[in-house]
Amino acid sequence: MDETVPARINMIQDMPVSQRPRERLRDLGVSSLRDDELIAILLRTGFKNSSVMVVADRLLRDFGGLAGLARASFEDLCGAPGLGPAKAAELQAAMTLGIRAAAVSPAERPLLKDPDSIAALVVDEMSIFDQEVVRVFSLDTRLRLIKKSDVYRGSVHSTAIRYGELLRDAVKVNATAIVLVHNHPSGDPAPSAADVAMTKGMGDAAKTMEIDFHDHIVVGGGRYVSMRTAGLGFGS
Repeated sequence: MDETVPARINMIQDMPVSQRPRERLRDLGVSSLRDDELIAILLRTGFKNSSVMVVADRLLRDFGGLAGLARASFEDLCGAPGLGPAKAAELQAAMTLGIRAAAVSPAERPLLKDPDSIAALVVDEMSIFDQEVVRVFSLDTRLRLIKKSDVYRGSVHSTAIRYGELLRDAVKVNATAIVLVHNHPSGDPAPSAADVAMTKGMGDAAKTMEIDFHDHIVVGGGRYVSMRTAGLGFGS
């Protein structure tokens, strides 16, 4: 596929200057742009008889929005109309940078005092995971982040969880509290019976180590549920 052929219909150059993505970014700021406009800036050109805006819009539709696009493999992107290896690599790199930028930077030491502050760090990133991930946040006495650890990845069952592994890094960094977070790839954050069992088991294990189990957050589809707020697995 030749990805260097410029679009011949509805080219960006044929659009009014005020409507072109790059000019809108310059004049109005990046937050004013739609997802397809941002992707169009990354791609730069369309192909054959499709403008770059058409290509960008089709990518979002074919992959199910930004979340689906972020999950797409390099091979899937290469096979999309208007993309070849070079553009697929650039798009995947940009999506990955965005995910990493949204993730926790330990140097920032964010305060994780309530479910909203915890969710702000994880919901966008963990909602796009296509497999289950169990993450532990180790906290200090003021509930500030010390370390983030992804302990389990894949099909996670409460009966297979080793709570010592979940607590290992917290013990190493002398954490006084932890937050457990995991995602539901189905997109539904409603806690399951297995999630409740995991919460109870984690609470018992943390208690033996004299570590406060602050909360267990379940993420899915851009939403979250606080197990502690819901009164699930934490007792009265």
